[in-house]
Amino acid sequence: MTSGIIRVGIAGWTYEPWRGTFYPKGLKREQELEYAASQFRSIEINGTFYGMQKPAAFAHWADQVPADFVFSVKAPRYITHILRLRDPLVPLANFIASGLLRLGPHLGPILWQFPPNFRFDPGRIEPFLRLLPPDTEAAAKLGAKHDGKLHAPAWLEVKAKRPIRHAVEIRHESFRSEAFIELLRAHNVALVCADSVEWPRLMDVTADFVYCRLHGSEELHANGYDNAALEMWARRARAWASGGEPEDAERAGGKARPRKRDVFVYFDTERKVRAPANALELMRRLRT
Repeated sequence: MTSGIIRVGIAGWTYEPWRGTFYPKGLKREQELEYAASQFRSIEINGTFYGMQKPAAFAHWADQVPADFVFSVKAPRYITHILRLRDPLVPLANFIASGLLRLGPHLGPILWQFPPNFRFDPGRIEPFLRLLPPDTEAAAKLGAKHDGKLHAPAWLEVKAKRPIRHAVEIRHESFRSEAFIELLRAHNVALVCADSVEWPRLMDVTADFVYCRLHGSEELHANGYDNAALEMWARRARAWASGGEPEDAERAGGKARPRKRDVFVYFDTERKVRAPANALELMRRLRT
């Protein structure tokens, strides 16, 4: 069995502590994304979480990255934190119509992060998962249901039909449930493996890809991951990519069917200054 693609990256790219450390001194701020994309194979877009964007912004981001680069996109907190998945159809359509499809081949997974006080509720979560578009054509069709709250004319052009991947990051212990795992598997939605001291860390494989966010599971990781921790995550990533699961996997459900899977690993440590260095070291260990 061949292995899937492992992409290691960072969450966001505009942080003051990176200037003069990760970014070369004198690098213009408008050149930071291009530089970061030259170092990593993927980056999380976080601005989409905080507010609605415009198609021109997505096009600008796409123009600055290499051909084989993909973004993951953090979905709006308006849907997850304010509406808490209630009546999400039109807000989801607005998110799509705001320019998501302008990323074209650079569109990677969409990250849906639930708030810490959001509990597992099958009656609310299953309809939401069913609504998520599995490909760009389905997304364009859904995006056409947008309302008048867009900040610019809608962008719903699809040049090629491509799969769209979705991942869910949980932050409440009630999700440590086999029923939740089976629900994600039924809709091919990935459960984010969040390495954090505050939230559940589960490694159940629930989709045709794996998504990890490394926040720092111990106090010592607040300043970054040491060599032993990075080697441990390298072993886990290799196991997932090759179709298996890590020997130390923490699961709420049973093992997934063996198959090669793409793996996305993002560093988002509390003190972000170490995130780029950790990501580069993990890439070196994986030789990606």
